[in-house]
Amino acid sequence: MASPSTIIVIPTYNEIDSLGPVVAAVRAAVSDAHVLVVDDNSPDGTGALADRLAAGDEQVHVLHRLAKDGLGRAYVAGFTWALERDFGRIVEMDADGSHQASELPLLLAALDAGADAAIGTRWMPGGSVHDWPLHRRLISRAGTGYARLMLRSRLRDLTSGYRAFTRRALESIDLDRVQGAGYVFQIEMAARLSKRGMRVTEVPITFVERRAGASKMSTAIVLEAMTWVTKAGFSPRKLS
Repeated sequence: MASPSTIIVIPTYNEIDSLGPVVAAVRAAVSDAHVLVVDDNSPDGTGALADRLAAGDEQVHVLHRLAKDGLGRAYVAGFTWALERDFGRIVEMDADGSHQASELPLLLAALDAGADAAIGTRWMPGGSVHDWPLHRRLISRAGTGYARLMLRSRLRDLTSGYRAFTRRALESIDLDRVQGAGYVFQIEMAARLSKRGMRVTEVPITFVERRAGASKMSTAIVLEAMTWVTKAGFSPRKLS
């Protein structure tokens, strides 16, 4: 495949209503990109839908996992799959329609301009969030603020899940040592990249609340993130 080839990794668990439109939007936005759906044995049939999409499009692939095991581990599995197949640019995005496929070229352009990783950022000029209640905005802003303080990070949206990486960036990290299972995975990956001197840039995006399915956010996920960030802040060796 031509270099730098691009793949978009999309983890799924019970996303049967949104997966088809998301994959179609991605393929329309970046026609030469491949898509990898990483399904955690969704009981609603999302995995079977992904197989049907792959059967009709040679640039769509499916990685089936045995059970729901956390967002972070799904991404690590997807990243590993992509690296083993020599993809040069690897993107992560949600399956629920919150991330706009039309903004994919902006993330990829940041890599083309020299960034090792690009984060789609809601909390910067040009970025926005649609249809979120106030408490969701406060949780997200507070979480990023606390993580920035503890990790001494300049990044403005450490919890964003819309990101593009060069192969070099992901290969700089021992993915087997990444600990975050839930949304803290996003914070940990950004911190690890910064620790290794990777150039991480931010691109403003428009985040839209999902129209179908249920959010995976929970109190346990929030507590996992706060615990990891606190420990990493006081013990930077966690990022070695």
